[in-house]
Amino acid sequence: MSKPNFATMTRSEFRQYILEHREDDEAVSIYLEKFRPLNPKVYPAPKSLADLDNFPELHRQHLEQQDS
Repeated sequence: MSKPNFATMTRSEFRQYILEHREDDEAVSIYLEKFRPLNPKVYPAPKSLADLDNFPELHRQHLEQQDS
């Protein structure tokens, strides 16, 4: 069985392929590389419980970014 050309697949086609072929580690790796954000925002780990006070605001910002 030959594999499809992952370079020409749309994101939704590729996602569907992965859902149907979960054992295909190569396809999962290619998918993650192809569709990862170019400049992801990295948040530092909280150092104390007081650092968690900003969490609701950070979460809201993250959800807004995903919607746009």
